[in-house]
Amino acid sequence: MFDYGTLREIWWLLLGILLIGFAVTDGYDLGLGAIYRFIARDDTERRMALEAIEPHWEGHQVWFILGGGAVFAAWPMLYAASFSGFYFAMLLVLLALILRPVGFNFRNKVQHPAWRNGWDWALMVAGAVPSLVFGVAFGNLFLGVPFHFTDNLLPVYDGRFFGLFHPFALVAGVVSLAMLVMHGATFGAMKVEGPVGDRAHRVARVAAVITLAAFAAAGAWLAFLPGHAIVAGAMADGPSNPLGKQVVVEAGAWLGNPRAHPVLWLVPGLAALSMLAVAVVRQRVIAFVASAVAVATVILTAGVALFPFLLPSATDPGHGLTVWDASSSQRTLGIMLFATAVFLPLVLAYSTWAFRIMRGKVTRAHVEEQARNGGGY
Repeated sequence: MFDYGTLREIWWLLLGILLIGFAVTDGYDLGLGAIYRFIARDDTERRMALEAIEPHWEGHQVWFILGGGAVFAAWPMLYAASFSGFYFAMLLVLLALILRPVGFNFRNKVQHPAWRNGWDWALMVAGAVPSLVFGVAFGNLFLGVPFHFTDNLLPVYDGRFFGLFHPFALVAGVVSLAMLVMHGATFGAMKVEGPVGDRAHRVARVAAVITLAAFAAAGAWLAFLPGHAIVAGAMADGPSNPLGKQVVVEAGAWLGNPRAHPVLWLVPGLAALSMLAVAVVRQRVIAFVASAVAVATVILTAGVALFPFLLPSATDPGHGLTVWDASSSQRTLGIMLFATAVFLPLVLAYSTWAFRIMRGKVTRAHVEEQARNGGGY
């Protein structure tokens, strides 16, 4: 059995894997959903774009559920503080995610153009809103979340909903939205034949440039943004008490890990190279793979910069939650690790099988035939 400190760090890695799994899989669903009305010129072309993502999106929600479950079980204090602080933002995301299945199910129930146009816009909102809010939430982690703990370790949130929209958080939101649009567009370019795929390919190239520019801007901003650094009291195998450490706030502290371990600069470097590849590569399968690598490494870049913090506090930096002082017990983490070792490969196998079984392009002839037979999306 692993020691307590190692288990905590393993679960930090597993949480990162779950977040990356969700972003890489459901990310292309969200991204293509956010733009499909712009790359499709008529109802048949819109059905083609929806047909590309419809077989996958529901299965991809498993990653989101697993991520929430992992936070709840591995870091209960993180779950309590973050769900209180980001309550309205999370409610907005959930409403958008609920809107997607409703849109998929009801769009083609009525043939009237106004009905279908309305659901088209609803599905676009359902793709764009979570993509933006996820980035804004990550941006606020670097700014610090306005919360603190009482002496009884009850979290108290001191912020307001509109306080989440700091300029840096909005830049992070642009990174997330443009990145997932890039990812969805590369998938559409690979998956949908004809003009729809061609337009998606052009959108992917533009989105890759925007993502790279916003990613570079956010990185440059981090060099001057006040960051948190632990100076005393952190114990990898110590008790889960976030009040026992000392934290200082100083400009550029979020770049402390890459500065201490220069090999970590390879992570954002790979992200930038992957975005450039999407912008210049003509082979669409390679572009999609490059996009997936970009999504994974952007998230990993944020994780590396924040480590060991999970939820920094702007109200009292010493109350920020870290990998080492906000976890469940050693036994709980060990049991969960065993369960994850069993079920995570099953999720990966299912995702791979579903992607393989649905391979091939969506064609206009196929969608038109489905429409004549009263099926399809």
